[in-house]
Parts: sequence; C-alpha cells; structure tokens
Amino acid sequence: MAQNPLGRFGNFGNVGGGGQGADTLAHRKADTITLNFRFLDSSRLQKLDSSILDIGRKIPRPATWINLGNMGTPAKNLVFSPRMQSGWDPGWHSYDLYTFKVDETRFFNTTRPYTELGYMLAGRGEQFVNVFHTQNIRPNWNFSFEYRLINAPGTFQNQNTNHSNMRIGSWYQGKNKRYSNFFVLVSSKLAASENGGITNPANLDSIQYANQATLPVYLGNGLQQATGNLFSAPITTGTRYTSLSLMMRQQYDLGQKDSIITDTSVTPLFYPRVRLEHTFSYSSYRYRFFDFSTNPTYALDSSYYWNSYGLSILKPLNDTVFFQDKWSVVSNDFSIYQFPDSKNPQQFIKLGATLELLKGNFDTSLTSQTLPPGHATNTQNVFAHGEYRNKTRNQKWDIEAYGRLYLNGLNSGDYNAFISLKRLISRQVGYLEAGFENANRTPGFVFDRASAFYLDSSSSTKGIGKENTTHLFATLDRPQSQLTFTGSYYLMTNYAYFTSYYKVRQADVFNLLQLSVKKQFTLYRHWKWRTLTYLQQVAGSSPVHVPLLMSTNQVGYDGSLGFKNLNVSFGTELRYISPYKADGYAPVTGQFFSQDSTIRQKLPDISLYLHFRVRSFTAYIRGENINAMKFSPHGFGFYNNNFVAPGYASPGLIIRFGFFWGFVN
Repeated sequence: MAQNPLGRFGNFGNVGGGGQGADTLAHRKADTITLNFRFLDSSRLQKLDSSILDIGRKIPRPATWINLGNMGTPAKNLVFSPRMQSGWDPGWHSYDLYTFKVDETRFFNTTRPYTELGYMLAGRGEQFVNVFHTQNIRPNWNFSFEYRLINAPGTFQNQNTNHSNMRIGSWYQGKNKRYSNFFVLVSSKLAASENGGITNPANLDSIQYANQATLPVYLGNGLQQATGNLFSAPITTGTRYTSLSLMMRQQYDLGQKDSIITDTSVTPLFYPRVRLEHTFSYSSYRYRFFDFSTNPTYALDSSYYWNSYGLSILKPLNDTVFFQDKWSVVSNDFSIYQFPDSKNPQQFIKLGATLELLKGNFDTSLTSQTLPPGHATNTQNVFAHGEYRNKTRNQKWDIEAYGRLYLNGLNSGDYNAFISLKRLISRQVGYLEAGFENANRTPGFVFDRASAFYLDSSSSTKGIGKENTTHLFATLDRPQSQLTFTGSYYLMTNYAYFTSYYKVRQADVFNLLQLSVKKQFTLYRHWKWRTLTYLQQVAGSSPVHVPLLMSTNQVGYDGSLGFKNLNVSFGTELRYISPYKADGYAPVTGQFFSQDSTIRQKLPDISLYLHFRVRSFTAYIRGENINAMKFSPHGFGFYNNNFVAPGYASPGLIIRFGFFWGFVN
C-alpha cells in the first residue's frame, strides 16, 4: 500500500525513462542468466535496476531526507508523510531509514547464482559495505542473503555510528504449483553515539575551532573518538536499537491444473480459484539510551539533562542514565483468497483475521520514574482485514483497495482503509491515478505513560487519544514526456507530537497541501536536467513545520562518450530547502520534536558527481557539500556548514568513492 505515489524515498529514480541510465539486468547473453523477483504481497515479476543516476538507490540517503550530520545518524523525510498504519507501534522511527524491512524483501527466481558486492569509502573513515547473493537451490526453491554495514565516525565529537543489517529470504513452490512457502529473517543492530548538537553554532567561524572535531557539544565532550573499526563502535553515551523479525507464510491453492508440452519437456501450470494462507511471525525489539561516562568534564552534561529533560543527574559522581523498552510480538494470520478470473492472478479478493500477542518490558535507572525497573505488560490484539486487487488483463486499469479493523485488545478501535484507481488514458496523456486513505490509529507506545521513555510528568498532560488522518492524492504520469505530477491533501486530527525535548501534546485539527513535480529536460543532446520539486503548505494552527519549497536537481551528461561498454553520468547536484522551523532532536527519547527556531541554508547543498558503469561494474565518485567552501574569517576551508536542525550541522567537504560489482557465479 504505497503512501507516497512518487515512491518510498522520493528519489530521482528512473525519471530518464529507458535511456542510457535506466537499463535493467533483464537478460545478459554473455552471462546466460535470467533473474526475476517479486515482493511478498505482489505477484508481479520485476527486474533488477542497474541505473547509475541516483546514489540514493545504493546507499540509504534519499534525496528528500536529511540526517543529523553523517550517515547513520537520525534521519527524517522533509516531505510530509505521516504514518498511516493502524495498530501497535513502538514509536521509534528516527533510524528507520537504516533498517531492512520484512515487507521490502525481494523473492527471486534465477537460472544462475548471482552475487553483488558493494563498498563505499568517504571522509573521516566512513565505510559502507553491502553483500547480496541469490541462487536457486532447486528449480522451484530460491534462497537469498543480504548483509549491510554502515560505519561512520562523523565530523563532530561523539557522533560515530555503526549499523549492521542482515536479511535471509526463501521462496519455495511445490512442483505442482499448489503449495508456496515464503520465509524471511531480518536482523538489525543500530548503534550511535549522541552528542546533543553543537553548544554554540557561532564557534564554526572561530579560529579556535578550525578543527571541527574539537567543537564543544552537549553530550560526550572529551570522549574517545571512533576508530573507524568496521565491526565495533566505542559508544559510552548514545543509543543501541536491536531488532529481530522472522516470518513464514504458507499458501495452498485450489483450482485447475494445466501444462505446456514441448518436444523435450512438460511444464506444469496451475490456475488458482481459491487460496488458503497462514502467516506466522515473531519480532523482538530493544530500544536503549544510556550515558555511562564518568568523565570529569561531564559537569556540563548534568545541566543539559536538567535543562532539557528535567532530570536530576549527578555527574561526575558515577551516576548513570539508562532507559530501555523491550517488546516481543507473536502473530498468527489466517486468510482466504478468491480469484474471479483463474488466469489473472493479479485479480483477487482476500479476507483474513489475525491474533497478535504482545509483551513489553520497561526499565530505567532513574528512581524518579513512576514505574519500577523491570515493569512488564502482556496484552493482545485481534483484527480483521480485507483486500481487493485487479490489474486488468488489458493493462489499462489497476485497482487496489485495502482495509483493517482492530476488534479487540490494546489497539481496539484502530482502523485504516485505502483505495486507489489507476487508468491508462492514452500513450500521449499517460497514466492517471487517484486515491483515498483514512487511518484511525493509536500513537506510538513512546507516547504511553507505561514506556520508560515517557518523561512528561506534568499534571496538565492529558491522556493521548487516537490520531485520525485522511489522505487524498492524485498522480499524472506521462512516460513519453518524462513527467510525473502529484498532488496530496492531508487532514489531521489529534496529531501526536513532542515539544521541548520530552513533553507530549496533540494538535486539534489542521490540514496540509502538497504538490510535486518530477521531470527530465534535455538541454542539449546528452546533457540533461532532472528535477524533483515539492511545494508544501500547512493551513491552521499546526506543530508540523515543513519547508514551503524543496527542490533537488541534477544537471549533467548522460551517455557513453563513444565507448561501447561504458555508461557514464557526471555533473552537479543541487538541493534547495526554503527557510522553515526545522524539528529539533532529543537524544534521550530518540524523537524529533516541534520547535520555533527558523533554520536557513547559507547556500544550497551542492555536490559534484561522476558515476559510471562498465558491464556489471558500477563506480561512484563524488565531492559533496561543496557549498561549505569559505575564505574568511580564518582562511580557505570548508566550514560554511548548513544546519539541518537546531545545533546539528551538516559536515564540510566529503569525498566519496564506491563501487558495486554484480557477477554470475
């Protein structure tokens, strides 16, 4: 159920259509491999994308997102995209960009084993590693493995990150095509030091701090800096989030058998009319913030905890800060499908019911918390869901409708509903899509008083009620003109948010209008200009602050330079963000919060890039944050940093080099 019609991350993607930068690994005669994949809730087969235009498709750094200084730090999308999923939500999403998701798992079918190795190196020892492998164990059973590691020491004090993710997938089909089994295991370990931001932004221009790694910060002054070790990060003050999810889905189809007979083989076919499905899943989550340092220079930190969170911490007298929420979730779902047209598996009606068992455990080292250490809760959810999809056989209509209602348990009364209609008007006009969705949901559990991270003890704080969000959207996609235009309207009621680091509030009613355009222009022959521009306007009294205008642009050359096996793209990237009241960030609670200080870019973010591919080898060479160049007050350097949030500056110049190499085993 896509909430953003331009895609999850809003990148440039294949805005260039089928040109030099948008070809796919569909079938290579030299490698003699055919490779397809599908997602869990879709039967449409897709090909691997080998576009070189957008680095955000290779590393977790989408064009419309900002992070707090270096890869792996808390990140958020500047395009307003509220959570529309009803039901249980732990409440921590600042690091979602860096985790693998079960529903994003690709299930492959390949004629040969295929492997892709990726490595990227950037300034101050930042490293990115990605390993992917898939192969068919048997003609009807595929296995895939993916591992990703991010290690980024960062520019400023106590800003290092070390994230690792692993995903295992399996797709098995019975020989008679009746039985299918999908299995996914996802593991994430996220570790990040937290510095609370720079204490005085004016210090960026001080000759005393020409080395920005010495700038005073709120948390972690004087602590040992990261060593660049790929597999460990010295974190004394920061966060560790870990999660483990496994899912197994079994399907059995009733319908009509058929086959394709050739001179040498018989290929069995099966046309389902009814499908029975059972999905079992187990997930565990652990969210921790800690400050275990006894460094004598930490006297400043004591005042930070008091001024920002109202916490009385006696440092350096061996006091520690520790908060932890742990969850485990067991889910069983039973569903039944009916296929009105047995030869069109992309048209079906689905009905199901789910039992969800939840167990939470909440710990804190602070005696002032109302809950004793180790407080636990056991609860459950029961919900029903239904779905209708129809990709018509003439490929002109695409209909999708989905609904979920929580009947009993922790999130009783939650629901979400979605419907979209997509129509091919004509080749000249393109595709028109319109949709509606509404969600009534319980805010994340971090807003619940039972959470160890709930620090708002003010007697005026009311209980947090359910959020209600209505979203209307429409998209016009014109592939021949390389143009996509999208409009969205949001109506928000009881929107839950944080203010001043830890206080929780809910907004009454407000609405937001969002327009976007994605377009490629040909300037001259192989010289292109690609733009992705958003216009956003909030109406009514609202805690949501978004830039009125945000535009990411690529201007450069796409072509082969006359070489047969070379595909190259080089030029400049510019991102402009209009002045707005950017959200602050609270390290202890791990949340972005609404605030009233305006953030302005000194200059647009500017990068130079050279991306090229030779057969299956792709390389990225980039110079980022060129806009940080400055000649005064203390000579030439890259210290004209843009700020992305109060106290959080983007780094200076970063030189980035990386490669991705795919090969057939």
